[in-house]
Amino acid sequence: MNEVEFNLIDEPWIRVIDNNCNISEVSLREVIVNAHEYKSLSGELPTQDIAVMRLILAVLHTVISRYDETGAKNSLEDDEDDALERWKAWWDNGRFPESAVSDYLEKWHERFWLFHPERPFYQVAGLQFGTDYDSPKLNGEISESSNKIRLFSCYSGDFKKTMSYSQAVRWLLYLNAYDDTSSKPTKEGKEKAGGSLPSPGVGWLGKLGLIFLIGRNLFETLMLNIIMINKDEVQCSQKPLWERNSVADSERVEIAMPDNLSELYTLQSRRVLLNRNGNEVVSYKLLGGDFFEKENAFYEPMTVWRTPKTENEAATPKRHDSSKQMWREFSVIYNEEDSKDKNKRSGIINWYVEYLYGRGYISSEFMLTTKITAVEYGDKDFFVKNVFSDSLTMHSALLSELGRNWRSSIETEIKKCERLAYETGRFAQELFIASGGSNSSKDKHYNEIPNEAKEQLYYRLDIPFREWLRKIDPESDVQTKQDIITEWQNSAKHIAFTYADELVRNQPDTAFIGHLIKDEKKNKAILYSAPKAMNSYRYSVKKIYEGE
Repeated sequence: MNEVEFNLIDEPWIRVIDNNCNISEVSLREVIVNAHEYKSLSGELPTQDIAVMRLILAVLHTVISRYDETGAKNSLEDDEDDALERWKAWWDNGRFPESAVSDYLEKWHERFWLFHPERPFYQVAGLQFGTDYDSPKLNGEISESSNKIRLFSCYSGDFKKTMSYSQAVRWLLYLNAYDDTSSKPTKEGKEKAGGSLPSPGVGWLGKLGLIFLIGRNLFETLMLNIIMINKDEVQCSQKPLWERNSVADSERVEIAMPDNLSELYTLQSRRVLLNRNGNEVVSYKLLGGDFFEKENAFYEPMTVWRTPKTENEAATPKRHDSSKQMWREFSVIYNEEDSKDKNKRSGIINWYVEYLYGRGYISSEFMLTTKITAVEYGDKDFFVKNVFSDSLTMHSALLSELGRNWRSSIETEIKKCERLAYETGRFAQELFIASGGSNSSKDKHYNEIPNEAKEQLYYRLDIPFREWLRKIDPESDVQTKQDIITEWQNSAKHIAFTYADELVRNQPDTAFIGHLIKDEKKNKAILYSAPKAMNSYRYSVKKIYEGE
């Protein structure tokens, strides 16, 4: 077995999809040089794709800081205008400068070997202590430890027990980004630290409400997420992991937050060593690695932030809620920092609004797509429960000063949808009582009915709302603003009433006669019937949209 094997720059391992929907594996060099020919990354999970993309962005941030659009060496200085003009020149070319990418990768070629006696990529050579796992735990599609076997796994047999080198690289990046907290500190690490070790928490990306931008092809996607100015700092000095003179190997180390994006995007939140048998990876050893405080970590551009309750409270990344469609978080994602809810907008949205669109580098006709992706954990982040993603497309002008009033109106309509969902849940609950069900707060079914009805209504509102949002163009005068809002409101009411009619039709005949239920608080009997519930529901919906 060769000590040095599988170089990420040359070997195919990144999964991409082209415009003909063909999926293939390409090398790190190929994915950058030919990015304009691919539609997007296409790994096993959307969370894996963003872990891979941040590695690619670390390379590109470094290259763009040292080479111009012609491929000539030309280091950026701390000058905003120069940095923006370089971004624009790269964007206008429609592809990445091959000579610059190849020159840079060739210089650091030795640092990209997956297996190497001294510098295995994203690993610690000779790692002796740590938690031992088999390859099913490394595979994020199953994330199976030896203590808990997945009943319905998408892998079986030898395909489950081993993985190819190309798979292993992708899941190595994913592990570093999203690993759970199940691994324990080592005895040796605690002795070295003099007693105890701090918890690093889950991998850095697992702590975030991750958000990024999507273009019409992979080149545009990567370019849109190359942030030349982050927190008012020009990204002219980059320090990616592979340029370090030595590899950090200490267990669970709290560090200062990186001051450049390439270093941040290659943060080693885990110490790992892959074990192979033949040409397959069969197991690995793992330790907790580098971490930093997530409070006020605004240098991280790809996250939404939780709104502080008080002015002096620290802001923390706001994890996405898998039960909510992305448009329901419109205010959190797109509002500016000085908005009434004091939300701190993500750095990636600020980059787009203030520089790319704001400086005219992106056409006003460009349809902006933002995407979220996340891992949902259980039991204090001890294991993975769910992986999900969502995206939203809208006219760029919605995020401009011109679109400010529109954003306020959109938020108002979303709040009305929330009220509509509440009333729909209450209506479903009343139908349950009318059909003979209990109105006791201790009754499990009685308590579940409102949430079930809300979820169903949001499911029905989802695609129509996205289509309505996509049509809004603040620069268009084809329709008046009120006509566009009225169009949506009529659609929302129609969806709600159609669903309400279905709920009524599914009730037994007794629901139309009704049931007298004693109200303990009011000390009197109240009649619950389907006709009465429907009249009340229609009146409530009318109040939501007509303000009566």
